[in-house]
Amino acid sequence: MTTTLRPTEPLQRTADGSRSRHYAVCVNSRPVGTLHLATHPVFGPAVAQVLDLRIDEPDRGRGRGTVAALAAEEVARSWNCRRVEASVPADEPGLLRLASALGYVERNRNMAKTLPRRPPELPAGSTGRRMTEAEYGPWLELAKERYARTVIERGATPEEARAKADRDHAVLLPEGIATPDVLVSVLEHGGETVGTLWLAQRPDGAYVYDVEIAPDHRGRGHGRTLMLLAEADSIAAGATRIGLNVFAGNTPALRLYESLGYEPTRHHLYKQLL
Repeated sequence: MTTTLRPTEPLQRTADGSRSRHYAVCVNSRPVGTLHLATHPVFGPAVAQVLDLRIDEPDRGRGRGTVAALAAEEVARSWNCRRVEASVPADEPGLLRLASALGYVERNRNMAKTLPRRPPELPAGSTGRRMTEAEYGPWLELAKERYARTVIERGATPEEARAKADRDHAVLLPEGIATPDVLVSVLEHGGETVGTLWLAQRPDGAYVYDVEIAPDHRGRGHGRTLMLLAEADSIAAGATRIGLNVFAGNTPALRLYESLGYEPTRHHLYKQLL
């Protein structure tokens, strides 16, 4: 039996070079699933995304998904893409195993937890306050630099990473620290600034965009304190759920979040195309 991709629509193209196409996954011309492949809206036409891959229940476990994913890579190569990306829900371990077997590497994952009813107390000597305008500019430049560096480490070019950092921060912080539903805070301990927190309230709950501990104060539990501050501010704003992103390889952060009750909700993967 032969598994192939059959286009179900004309190739969609835009003036900026973006492409998108839906396919039927077929076995000897019999449809057994669907696949949607497109170029990346952020990284541009040199990066492809498998936006959806589904195999019908009766045909699962027979390698159909593997062949379809490999065929999608060939299409991406014909589009002159040098990288392909995919996002896998945490509650679909079979898809995650398939992606790993095909050479996809995790870049980052989303995690979330249900918030308690009562806000946690911060350790003695630790207090949170809102960031000042004078502190915001230097913090923003460092935050963009750190963000770009993590994106570069996971497959993007420096130009792609810097453009993404500038774009994402401009979208998420259009009015700086005055942006509605955004709190940028400073953690102090014993009168010293030891870390910063960027928290936002979204329709699906609170979201931690950035947590940073000053280099001279790391390894002293301040990261956990910042996460407790995030929970307290989220509960005060009426949120019942809080989420975040953690990059692969950041083992200390991952262990911290797991110890606080966060669980994976989605894995984001990539693969370089030779």
